[in-house]
Amino acid sequence: MTAVQDLSFAVGPGVTGFLGPNGAGKTTTLRMLLGLVRPTSGTATVDGRPYAELAHPRRVVGALLEASGFHPGRTARQHLLIQAQLAGLPAARVDTVLDEVGLGADAGRRVGGYSLGMRQRLGLASALLGDPAVLILDEPGNGLDPAGMAWLRSLLRDLAGQGRTIVVSSHVLAEVAQTVDRVVIVNGGVLRFAGPLAELSGAGDSLEAAFLRLTAELEGSAR
Repeated sequence: MTAVQDLSFAVGPGVTGFLGPNGAGKTTTLRMLLGLVRPTSGTATVDGRPYAELAHPRRVVGALLEASGFHPGRTARQHLLIQAQLAGLPAARVDTVLDEVGLGADAGRRVGGYSLGMRQRLGLASALLGDPAVLILDEPGNGLDPAGMAWLRSLLRDLAGQGRTIVVSSHVLAEVAQTVDRVVIVNGGVLRFAGPLAELSGAGDSLEAAFLRLTAELEGSAR
């Protein structure tokens, strides 16, 4: 079974929404970018190089694919200190990123007592640990309440304002529409659109309407 086919796009500074229905190939594509899946043909690069060839990968790209894998008996600070040590990053970054994601007051709590939203924030802290220029985030708003979603939107816009490149995969289209500069839409492993958000909304479509039209066109042609 082919996950993606002839999928080619590039993203630069700013926030890019990476969108598609379930099974569209989004997570596979992100995993290829991070060297977790090897493409059968073609290349997936970050800063012009495959992830495995980056000299200091955590300083170049930070990723949040799922907020799991935390030892429930460790505190958030302990988890990040281990991550920093393994990646050769300064321990001083730990408290910086904990404050940045709003976990400073809960850094001494065991992660096993964290809510889903708090674990999601810890995953974001881990992604930010190396102060990377590129962020790859898969459903970063999962588990966040409305105030948390507003906080995440502000954080991503602030990071983009610093010149970073951010790729966000999400199903929450209303939130994506308030956050991103560009959109990449895939369906069935095929690219359906890549360009500025304004190009979709310029035709009078909302992001949701454009998304449904573009993904339905491919589904209709396969019948």
